[in-house]
Amino acid sequence: MAAQRHLIGLVAKAAIGFAVLLAGFVKFEPAPYELYMAALIPIWALFGLRLAASITPLILLLVTFNIGGLLSMLVMDELYDTPLYLAVSLFLAFSAIFYAAVIRQRPDVLRTIMIAWAAAGVVTSTLGIAGFFGVPGLDLFTRYGRATGVFEDPNVFGPFLVPPSLYLLHRVVTGPAGAMMLRALPLLVIVLGIFFSFSRGAWGLLIVSVAIQLGLLLLHHRSGRFRIRILILALAGFALLGLSIAVALQVPTVAELFSTRAQLVQDYDGGRMGRFDRHVYGFKLAMENPLGIGPLNFGRMLGEDTHNVWLKALMGYGWLGFASWFIMIVWSLVAGFRILFRQRAWQPFLLVSWVALLGHTLLGFIIDTDHWRHFYLLLGMVWGCIALESRVQGNTLDADGRRIGPAPPPAWTQFGTDTRPARRDA
Repeated sequence: MAAQRHLIGLVAKAAIGFAVLLAGFVKFEPAPYELYMAALIPIWALFGLRLAASITPLILLLVTFNIGGLLSMLVMDELYDTPLYLAVSLFLAFSAIFYAAVIRQRPDVLRTIMIAWAAAGVVTSTLGIAGFFGVPGLDLFTRYGRATGVFEDPNVFGPFLVPPSLYLLHRVVTGPAGAMMLRALPLLVIVLGIFFSFSRGAWGLLIVSVAIQLGLLLLHHRSGRFRIRILILALAGFALLGLSIAVALQVPTVAELFSTRAQLVQDYDGGRMGRFDRHVYGFKLAMENPLGIGPLNFGRMLGEDTHNVWLKALMGYGWLGFASWFIMIVWSLVAGFRILFRQRAWQPFLLVSWVALLGHTLLGFIIDTDHWRHFYLLLGMVWGCIALESRVQGNTLDADGRRIGPAPPPAWTQFGTDTRPARRDA
């Protein structure tokens, strides 16, 4: 029986890992990720996925957000492809709920998720960098002269790489010195992928997220020796990255594109009816339309999308959708921060996902993130850890994620519950 549970556990982790791996390959739609998840979610639900009370707020807020979209659709004279767009929104909501529920049942999938994410990051970064430098046959992995990896848009490709960067950075600064180079190499590849995406949002997201993560690590670890190690490694890492970028800037095309993209405000940001003017106009328009103007209609009216997830919520999901999104984000960040420094086996994964979610929330002020697959994965990870903490407080798991108390239900309903000896030292 133990061997059967172990085998089921391996299959379960492989299934989740493959899903995360596919999230890094979105060159066309519907992407393989959607097709795979559309099969995985009902299969897992059929064999014992349980929705705990601790993730009820996430479920309710995502549902009301999508109800806002349905109500907003009613004001449209012509639907275009809005029903499909809202179906994707609902599917992504289900994916966040799914990840949260799975993590609550199987905390060990958190490591699988991040390893698979890092692997996807290395592969897609390598392809993007190779395409950028003109490797024959790989120009498919660039767009507008920028690296996109196996993504359609460099502005999604870059932010996708930030969470695995944070994970590898955490492993570098907290792990054994002997494994440092082994983790630093893929980290460098992924960071260079972010650089060659030439996405200002991704650059800013990486810088802010790294600063927050290192700050939280310094705050969490009170050992002076450990703090010195973090500072030394951070300085060494920035020096190595700076050297790598300096070498890359010797290439004229790289230097030219960098000088253009490094400008804080582009012509399409500050010009008349540019990004910022559209934001002002849109928020005024939202005050007159409680139900919004219909999903994607803002872009049809002005020729450009909102490029602001808050404005997009108001325009495409109405006041109800905006309120739901706002409450969901604030709730996620506050509830996650409350348990951020507790000594749990999953604390490093909560730290990485929470920091990345905070960074993506800030990024949402200049770009639409509501249809990013990896955003919902981050959301699911944070809520999964919130649900795990609820299980610890309810004394059904110990601080390492191992079951205590009554005997577990059948293995298949738990997808391979940990079979190590139970402890009662929570």
